[in-house]
Amino acid sequence: MSDTAQLASDAGSRDPAVGLRAVRALRLLVERLEALQVENARTAGWSWQEIALLLGVSRQAVHKKYASGRGLLRREK
Repeated sequence: MSDTAQLASDAGSRDPAVGLRAVRALRLLVERLEALQVENARTAGWSWQEIALLLGVSRQAVHKKYASGRGLLRREK
């Protein structure tokens, strides 16, 4: 089973320690995937409004999150 599939399975575990660790790992994965796709969209010339619409957030929210210091590694600590 792939790591992602295992995480999805673990997220439904009856053991809270296993489930919560999986949820945290999935959240980090989703944040990285979102950053990657926002960067792809901006590189392709998409507006902040177009990106926001597909993410289901306001233009201001997506702009604030990703506009300064573009790049995938900017938000990692």
